[in-house]
Amino acid sequence: MNRKPLAGAVGAVALAASLTLLTVAALIALTGCGSSGSSSAASPTASSTKLTVFAAASLNKVFPQIAAAFQQSHAGVTFTFNFAGTDTLTTQIEQGAPADVFAGASTKYGDELSGKGLIDSPRTFATNALVVVVPAANPAHITSLRDLTKPGVKLVIGDATVPIGAYTRKVLANLDAVYGASYSAKVTKNVVSEALDATSILTSASLGNADAGFVYVTDARSAGDHVKTIALPAAAQAIASYPIGVVTASKNAIVARQFATFVLGPQAQAILKSAGFGPPSQ
Repeated sequence: MNRKPLAGAVGAVALAASLTLLTVAALIALTGCGSSGSSSAASPTASSTKLTVFAAASLNKVFPQIAAAFQQSHAGVTFTFNFAGTDTLTTQIEQGAPADVFAGASTKYGDELSGKGLIDSPRTFATNALVVVVPAANPAHITSLRDLTKPGVKLVIGDATVPIGAYTRKVLANLDAVYGASYSAKVTKNVVSEALDATSILTSASLGNADAGFVYVTDARSAGDHVKTIALPAAAQAIASYPIGVVTASKNAIVARQFATFVLGPQAQAILKSAGFGPPSQ
């Protein structure tokens, strides 16, 4: 007579144990789903951004320094630079090359890209000036701007289509008022090569492949004692203005705008100044 109640008690215990196991399994499943969702939300790739910056060749020393300063407060941001003549960079962007930021050496090209809707309205972040460089050994014995007219001098200048070339021609025209109307024509006769960027001109002079060249002040400073410099009269100087703008097709526009703003800020401006660049308002 006592066996039936005992069987019933055993069944109740078994049922309770089964329910407990089911509950634990459900909790484990829910916990697992929660962990998976949390891991996905915290994916490190969400904060990783790679900025591609198209910048004038004359910025090839200073922009990596500015990028490093930017990274100190923007963890996860990396940079890829494309340094070239501003006209080349402009053409590449016009042809659809992937870029996030444009930083040129002439407002002409910034306005051109902005006018076509390819970059945001550009802002000037720095200025530069020109100087004549000669090799450290100075084999042609060039000590003044007048010496650039001497027969046999090998002079390298920028191509007329690039900013350094356009600025050089402006300087030469201005120097006619200082040294006489035929000065620029005599100097031009000594041009043996026209380069596509200031860096190439500097290299030719520093290696002794040219007797002289017109480059930016910042280029001459970066060359150290590999070249000697001859300053230009203030009245003949051509000031280069550097525009920066975010490429409208950028997939990283938010971070790109943060970088452009940073370039205009005090920390980046201090780096530019130490490299020889002038302020935007110069």
